Amino acid sequence: MAIVKLSATERRRLSVFFTCLSLAIIAWIFTTLSDPLPYKVKKVLTFKNAPQKRAFHSLQPDTVDATIQGNGWQMLFSRFNSDNKPLVVDLRSLETRNYVVIDSTQLKLMNMGKDPANRVSSIDPDTLYFDFSNRLIKKVPVQLTMGVSYQKQFAVSGNIIVRPAYVTVSGPIERLKEITSWKTDSLKFSNVNETINTRISLKPSNEGNLNVYPRSVQAIIPVDEFTEKTLEIPVKLINNNNYYNVKVFPQKIKVTFTTSLSRYADIDEDLFEAVADLNLWRDKDYTALPVKLIHMPPFCKVVRISPANIDFYIKK
Repeated sequence: MAIVKLSATERRRLSVFFTCLSLAIIAWIFTTLSDPLPYKVKKVLTFKNAPQKRAFHSLQPDTVDATIQGNGWQMLFSRFNSDNKPLVVDLRSLETRNYVVIDSTQLKLMNMGKDPANRVSSIDPDTLYFDFSNRLIKKVPVQLTMGVSYQKQFAVSGNIIVRPAYVTVSGPIERLKEITSWKTDSLKFSNVNETINTRISLKPSNEGNLNVYPRSVQAIIPVDEFTEKTLEIPVKLINNNNYYNVKVFPQKIKVTFTTSLSRYADIDEDLFEAVADLNLWRDKDYTALPVKLIHMPPFCKVVRISPANIDFYIKK
């Protein structure tokens, strides 16, 4: 194979040629990418000013093709763009008709606060159609979503209060039949050692035809330090249907439990009820009866019962 040998001058000229060619290509790319170039991206729609007297649902997906009036550089880096906020559509016109046209007023609302490089020039489809049905108002209980951890020896010491306990949901009748409660955002605290009193937002509706009021509630979680207490509780015999003369030993058991410091002095044996079931002897030949607590104060936790089983004898 013939090998072309170039002189030093020819190699220098060839190097200059390729350098100039590379610079020309780079300059062309920069120029081309800097020219105006509309491009399309997927955008999610969200709605505001929904009709208060008309329930509706959208007849098209909530994702549309939005045309951005940018340039080649913006199109090239659009997938890395952090502007993933939904586009806002004003639904005031649905009070008198069943469609919304994406006109200059709607586009101005969509572009409000946006960087000029991310402004929308049009969307496809440019007309949004809606289906209407009768609107219903329903009250449902608030479901508090919690992720709370406590310091050692601290815990919930009373009923958790949510104000208001119920929220008003309005929307299509068929949709409201499926809703039995409404969750809050997750309430997150760690290492808690005192009562929590805070406001927490409700989960937002993902459907434009559902409205929830109010949008936040007050949550009160009573928290107190817990300690152990021991009481002697009398044992009551149950299911003595034949009225046997039964003696149990011991007649009282010791119950050790945890309770909050604020309620420590108020808790006595009258708040507990312990029973032993004579049916276990009659039906299953038990020779000792296990003790069961059927009543105890709320937010108390049993540590141990001593003894857990009692002896008995029957006089015939």
